[in-house]
Order: sequence, then C-alpha cells, then structure tokens
Amino acid sequence: MIKKFPYYSPMMIIFLFIANTSFGQHPSEIGDGVLSNDIWWQWPIVLFSFSIFVGFMATLSGIGGAIIYVPFVSSIFPLHLDYIRGTGLVIALTGALYASPDLLKNGLANLRLALPFALIASISALFGAHFGLSLDPKIVQLSLGILLLFIVSLMLISKKSEFPVVEKSDRLSEFLKIGGVYHEKTTSEDISWKIHRSPFGLILFFIIGFLAGMFGIGAGWANIPVLNLVLGTPLKIAIGTSKLILSVTDTSAAWVYLNSGSILPLVTIPSVLGMIIGTKLGVKVLLKTNPAKVKWVVIILLLLSSIVSIIKGLQVR
Repeated sequence: MIKKFPYYSPMMIIFLFIANTSFGQHPSEIGDGVLSNDIWWQWPIVLFSFSIFVGFMATLSGIGGAIIYVPFVSSIFPLHLDYIRGTGLVIALTGALYASPDLLKNGLANLRLALPFALIASISALFGAHFGLSLDPKIVQLSLGILLLFIVSLMLISKKSEFPVVEKSDRLSEFLKIGGVYHEKTTSEDISWKIHRSPFGLILFFIIGFLAGMFGIGAGWANIPVLNLVLGTPLKIAIGTSKLILSVTDTSAAWVYLNSGSILPLVTIPSVLGMIIGTKLGVKVLLKTNPAKVKWVVIILLLLSSIVSIIKGLQVR
C-alpha cells in the first residue's frame, strides 16, 4: 500500500480541483490577458518544465516547493498572485504526499516527531489562509521577502546544524517518546538523536502554520530551521520530517484557497505533474547527499526567493 500511495494521491488532488474549480470563480483578473491569446498553451508547458525543477530542489532542500514556486512564478508569469499562491500550496502538498512514504521507508522522517507539531500548525494555517487572502499583494510579497531574509540570517549564524548536540530532552518529548536513530550513508554511521524545547517548538509551529496559510507558500521554509536549530533534530531528519508536517499543514490551508476560487486548473495541473517528477528525482539524490551541502542548498534557495519577493513586492501596484 505504501508504494502505491504517492502515485494515487497527487492524481486524486488533480481531479478534485478539476471537478470543483471554475475559471470565473475568483473575483481577481487572471493576468494581463496572455493566457487567452493564440499562444496560451505555451504557458502550461513552461509551468510544467519549471515545476520539475521546483520539485527536485524542494525535496533536496526540504523547504517545500511553494517557497520557490510562488516568488519566481509571480515575477515571470502574467497571473494574479492569488492563483499563484493557491497553486503554490497545492504543489507543496503534492510534493509532501509524494515524498513522505520514501522518506519514512529510508528512515529520513519520523512520525512521532511530526504529528504534534503538524497538528498545531494545521489549525493555525486555517486562520492564516483566510487572513492572507484579504491582504494586498504588495504587502504579501514584501513581507515574504523580509521573512526569508530573517530565516537565511538565522541559518548562517548557526554553528551546529548538521548534527546538533542535545544534552537532555525535555519532559514533553520524553512523554511522547520523540527520538530515534538513523543511518547516515555519507559517513556509514548510526546517528542517535533526541529533541529539547518542545513546548517552545509548539508555539513556533503555531506561528509557522499561520504564516504558511497567510502567504500561501507551505511551511517547509520554517519547519527545517525550527526542527533543526530550536529542537535539535539532525538536518536530514528535519528535512524529511518537514515533508510529513507539510502534508498536514498545507491540506488545511489549501482548502481555504480552493473554497475562495483561487485554484485555476490551467495553472495547477501542469504544476502538480511537474512537481511529481521533480520530487521523485529529488528523493533519490537526497539519500546520497552530504548534510553540509544540503544546508547550503537551503540557504541559497531561500536567499534567491527573498530577493525575488522583495523586488516583486516593490513593483506591485
């Protein structure tokens, strides 16, 4: 069953959006009219190709495809930001559903670690999504860029992010039995890990869920720093578990965007299909990648996304 799960889940999502979404539902304009002229069919093809790259890099870094997809697509494609944010959540959710079984199978994700933080984040994501749809696009873009710069700065000043040392776990994590051992293939070692500061982590994940829904960018951009730097989870476990948390948090926020009419099939379908291919490639590469290199992939992607978001935010009228 677990081998079939990632193949069927994205397809169910695609048909769900086709059945429940119409082109005239959203009050905003689609864009500058490019999608309605004689070359409209070229945009889905370009979106499909770009989404393969997004899926690959998102899985390798664990930050979620939406954080790459939303700022870059909004600056390149003639689409309203609400459609892009809605699709961003869908592709982040699809990538998480598609990657999670393989990550669990290979010991790179931990279910006990994911569940408590995913639950609290999914609740706050509902409120964040409603609030985000009421914001001006300029505020969304500019705030997103500033937030990403803060996260990049946090990761750059960290000295122990690949294999954090946790001297003593807290009572809550001990009660929930959060911890484990995973095999690091690059060094052929078994890494034992546990977490601390879990009550503070719950508070942070509440904030993360709200921001994820508000910006429509998933939550991987913040999941990894909190899991790795605050809770003390090894980087690869943080990346893998981030996907599990995304699969729960993004589901809540995506339904809000769906109900508001912010899901456009012409945009969502090629993006999801490209994400499926890119995610599968990314999972295979992640198993053989050095943790330190993964960290720098995360930093570079977040930095690029922040620059694009700030520039776009300043240009939005």
